[in-house]
Amino acid sequence: MKVASYNIHKCRGTDGRVRPDRIVEVLAEIRPEIVALQEVDHRFGKRMGLLDVEAVKREAGLIMLAQSDAPDGHGWHGNALLVAREPKTYRRLRIQLPGVEPRGAIVAEVDFGDGPFRIIAAHFGLLRRSRISQANALLATFSRLHPMPTILLGDLNEWRRRRRSSLSVFEPIFGEHKLVASFPSRRPIFPLDRILGWPHGLITDLAVHNTPLAKKASDHLPLVATINLTPASVAIRQVA
Repeated sequence: MKVASYNIHKCRGTDGRVRPDRIVEVLAEIRPEIVALQEVDHRFGKRMGLLDVEAVKREAGLIMLAQSDAPDGHGWHGNALLVAREPKTYRRLRIQLPGVEPRGAIVAEVDFGDGPFRIIAAHFGLLRRSRISQANALLATFSRLHPMPTILLGDLNEWRRRRRSSLSVFEPIFGEHKLVASFPSRRPIFPLDRILGWPHGLITDLAVHNTPLAKKASDHLPLVATINLTPASVAIRQVA
């Protein structure tokens, strides 16, 4: 199953133009089965969504799972989840994350017929102390939930490695993870976007989607991975 994380930067491209249609085209290039988007709504006012939901469905084959309480909004603190097919079961939890800036995360438990798994989608803050608090808040939530294959993905705004990283608290659960530079899109240097998995072996084939259109559509490149639920589910049953 192909999954992706993509900060669409409110559809503002590296040329300064706001072009939601380019984001839709990038999603059509990737053809993910699940994608977590960040910065999908206007920041102020009515927090209206920036994407044409029907165009996303028509051109990229993706359905938006509603997160916003605003009638025309897409996300929860800018986080949205899109899927290629309607899940047989869907349970959602929205979390307010601590920090100086308003931030949030979505916890979704879904089953497309291959077994249940969990998606945690988040956008962390710009300050290191906020990211540490946000990472700990997500771990606390994860620890209270029943065991299930889990992917944690989003723009986690961290580029440092190992002990200097605000995300080092994830390592005991999600293990050491591959860092792939995704920002800035024209010449990626920093691994701000992450896709992590539990248990070990759930995530494979992690890479950025680096095409001419993706370089222009947003200041982040999409991060794409494959998840394999079968061995993960077996590993959890063995532990249980």
